[in-house]
Amino acid sequence: MRKLLAVLLRPARLAGTVFLLCAFSIMAESYNPVKPLPQDTGTAGLKEMLLRLHTTARLMQTVAHPDDEDGGLLTLESRGKGADVLLLTLNRGEGGQNKIGSNLFDVLGVLRTLEVTAADRYYGVEQRFTHVADFGYSKNPEETFQKWQGHDIALGDMVRVIRTFRPDVLVARFSGTDRDGHGHHQASSILTREAFRAAADPNRFPEQIKEGLQPWQAKKLYIGNVCPWGAKTCADEDYTVRYNTGEVDPLLGVSYVQFAMAGLKHQLSQGAGAWTIEPGDRFAFYKLVDSVVPAKTDDKGHEKDFFDGVDTSLSGLVSRIGDEAGKVPFLRADLRELQNDVDQATSAAERDPVKAAGPLLGGRETARKTVEKVRSSPLSYDAKDELMTELTSKEHQFEKAANLALGVQLDAVVDTPVGPSADDAFMAVPGQSFELSVHFSGAPKISIEKVDLDLPPGWKSKELKKNGAGAVTFRVSVPDAAQSTRPYWHRNDPERDALNSVDEAQYVTLPFPPLPVWASAHYKLDGKEGEARAIATVRYKDPTSGTELERALAVAPAFSVMLEPSQQVIPTRGDSACQVKVAVTTNLSETSKGTLQLEVPAGWRAEPSSLPLSFDGRDQKREADFTVYHDGMKEGPTEIRAVFDSGGKRFSEGYSVVTREDLDTFYYYQPAVQHVSVVNVNVPKDLKVGYIMGAGDDIPTVLKQIGMNVAMIPAEKLASENLGQYDTVVLGIRANDTQKEVAENHHKLLDYVSSGGTLLMQYNTGVTDFNKDDLTPYQAQLSRVRVSVEEAPVQILAPDSPVFHYPNQISESDFQGWVQERGLYFMDKWDDHFQPLLASHDPGEQEQKGGLLMAHYGKGVYIYTGYAFFRQLPAGVPGAIRLYVNLLSAGRSGQNAVASGQ
Repeated sequence: MRKLLAVLLRPARLAGTVFLLCAFSIMAESYNPVKPLPQDTGTAGLKEMLLRLHTTARLMQTVAHPDDEDGGLLTLESRGKGADVLLLTLNRGEGGQNKIGSNLFDVLGVLRTLEVTAADRYYGVEQRFTHVADFGYSKNPEETFQKWQGHDIALGDMVRVIRTFRPDVLVARFSGTDRDGHGHHQASSILTREAFRAAADPNRFPEQIKEGLQPWQAKKLYIGNVCPWGAKTCADEDYTVRYNTGEVDPLLGVSYVQFAMAGLKHQLSQGAGAWTIEPGDRFAFYKLVDSVVPAKTDDKGHEKDFFDGVDTSLSGLVSRIGDEAGKVPFLRADLRELQNDVDQATSAAERDPVKAAGPLLGGRETARKTVEKVRSSPLSYDAKDELMTELTSKEHQFEKAANLALGVQLDAVVDTPVGPSADDAFMAVPGQSFELSVHFSGAPKISIEKVDLDLPPGWKSKELKKNGAGAVTFRVSVPDAAQSTRPYWHRNDPERDALNSVDEAQYVTLPFPPLPVWASAHYKLDGKEGEARAIATVRYKDPTSGTELERALAVAPAFSVMLEPSQQVIPTRGDSACQVKVAVTTNLSETSKGTLQLEVPAGWRAEPSSLPLSFDGRDQKREADFTVYHDGMKEGPTEIRAVFDSGGKRFSEGYSVVTREDLDTFYYYQPAVQHVSVVNVNVPKDLKVGYIMGAGDDIPTVLKQIGMNVAMIPAEKLASENLGQYDTVVLGIRANDTQKEVAENHHKLLDYVSSGGTLLMQYNTGVTDFNKDDLTPYQAQLSRVRVSVEEAPVQILAPDSPVFHYPNQISESDFQGWVQERGLYFMDKWDDHFQPLLASHDPGEQEQKGGLLMAHYGKGVYIYTGYAFFRQLPAGVPGAIRLYVNLLSAGRSGQNAVASGQ
């Protein structure tokens, strides 16, 4: 397989669209080594594959972020009607909030890529992306395109996907109007309208044509969000086609939208785990806005299906090449033979699935031979592409259907002890070797011809032993130059960059690069050839459940080097030294050693200057502590780097494993760099802060780094906790949404304030529940108002308030250099007891004063903030850190002493 992919992906005109389509389709399967869904196995899987063989329909939907997709519609078209369906998601959601943890930015993008590809399994679709990034909430497409440097970067990727996948129908999930809300949503539809025609124009993105792609004109373009989502009725003029995704599919056992929801629930970082859809009708409305085929609408302007007016039958391939059909006189007969094979297999499958294998393998061979005849025919290049795209796809479908009919199973598992956790699962290492066992099974009549491995260039394999024709053990040698399994994209400054840099252009638009090792088995049944493929996997245990899991074999460096934490804030008035911890983990099975050292800014020094480290075997982790001295610091950013030298090689990056029990696995790489923000901040002496974590954030880490006394209060212990021991209690982001104990104990929290404590509540997203539960000491109404432009001016409304003077002097300059956004989920109404402290607004909008409210309640102070401190503090934004410290200190007067310097 890998050898095939290397040929298919070569940047030459001879490769052509059809080969790229085949390569990308095959690679898409490599992202999901998890066991297939029951609906994709056995008789159910065979019936669905036979449904696909009856049609050549291709549909592509475009959205902005993971979880935007119309999963019910995608599932209906793919699983219900057999269409080849592709979902193009502009970005990976890396700028969003993480509702289950503290990981943000690019590591969140890797997680959400895994989540949406897990959902795609249920929808039955392929997945693509562009390389624009989610830079956070945007209120209009103008700001979105400004951040994305115009239309052409995202548009070029979209055109590439259209030219590769070659859809008959293009469907934008959104309308491209204010109705869509988020500027990214609007942009996705605007770009789709442009791409519909641009993909067919050889003068647009001509570099793609030089690579071997051909112009492609989809037949029809639809937009969505034209009627209220979930509505059962809609004005005739507002839509063209209506789908009832609430219909029950007999193979799935539930409705299309319910099955899709089971997939969407994997997008836990989006908060989808608790989402449900009740049985019953559920409608999706779409409007035709462009077309190159004659209209097939009724007297009300409606169609029955996206593909009305498009011939999606196998025999219809002849009409697609128009007058050139005479150049391929064999084509009609070959297509009839293919259709006959499909019909025979369909009929046989009703009686005995195994009997369907004969015509399916026959169809595979006919499709392959027809491809070769078309390739050598006098047809034009465009006509060849047209036919070979569909025929190659059918060949692959025949193969998969035959394997299902025969119950073929191919497993390729690395022979190594089961890893005790996901982090400790076996990784292939450059310069090392490992053993891999491949096992083939299937119907008794199958004759095994050959079991082999498909490896990247430079890799080698040697057959060690056989246990019958279908069980072979190989020794695989990994070359020194083997590439790590890593994303093909990165951002140098994830907090600020709105575009991803692409490191390996051949993989652009794919979810991830292809995984390294595949196994293949060639077999025969009554003289007809078949083939099965599988990804090499490793096994490990989930430490929580003890369940044995498997994931695809990946390549990792011999040593992973990580500074912990990856970001640090150092106060100018703190100690003249800080502690830096470096963790080095080895993937080598044998003993190894090396020397670790830090590279620090000019004028700084590290002690010790270097440290020797030794390892006894794989997965061992060594932690080293350094003291870094930094006299005479000035406020600003700088960096500390770590380098591990072993065997003459320098290792200066590390990786983290991104996975969950319900997901596949991938890896997030980052340089062994600690981003340091030197901040001029005063910290009150003896102020004790209790922090109740919500959805997860890194604010407590930063507070500890600047010398504050912070204790974590587990939410489940809130009822019994003595809050009186804390000067200030902080509710982490979305604490009321995610920790039921916080809402249950809100009276206790308010009593704490009344008795003299300071309570700092940060934003929540459950607006309805928040307002219903009356969580504030005086009446206040939470809203979804936000200020998304991080550079938006901020006005200090109460300049005499102690919160702007103690222990740090705050001015409007402290709002410079913020990242991602100003704030979110501001209050829009409040009692007069509350004092609004700041005002800000996005361009063209009215002033918003509900982002920071303070009230005296009893003897204490209550503060609500929607300002995005959870992004600013980990990014080391000096002004935000100073203001946050002041908020924590609001219960003290400006006469109190402060640590060193005031």
